Amino acid sequence: MKEFIGALLHFDIDSLFRKKTTNTFIQFFRYIFVGGFAFLVDAFVLWLCEKFVHYMIAAAIAFVVGLAANYLLSIFFVFSESKQVKNKAAEFTAYAVIGVIGLGLTEVIMYLLTDICGLYFLLSKIIAAAIVLVWNFVARKKILYTNKQKEDN
Repeated sequence: MKEFIGALLHFDIDSLFRKKTTNTFIQFFRYIFVGGFAFLVDAFVLWLCEKFVHYMIAAAIAFVVGLAANYLLSIFFVFSESKQVKNKAAEFTAYAVIGVIGLGLTEVIMYLLTDICGLYFLLSKIIAAAIVLVWNFVARKKILYTNKQKEDN
């Protein structure tokens, strides 16, 4: 935590964005940006594909493209110093399963907050997105990218 706070206070761009790290706080900070970019990719692909196919098919295509963008950026930008699975197909499959669980959590949270509690659906989506962001990061970090050595948190 000390390393992350120091980098933030000194606006150390190299530590926050460029240097390889196993620091969980810096990785999570980066993951927020990766997730935001992947969301934009997902939304753009949805918008583009919806012109040619049914919106539900477009949404599925967009989810997969956004997931691939998230995966690629995460392994190169967020978890680059962490131990990774040797089999990339198995790694991506596990990454995707965690993402699909996150998608299911999003649906459940949105249903509960919108249909049961009466919140506006976009507010429900924002709350769900924040919860699922944490779920996706923690699950991926613990399952796929945890070093056996003590990490510098």
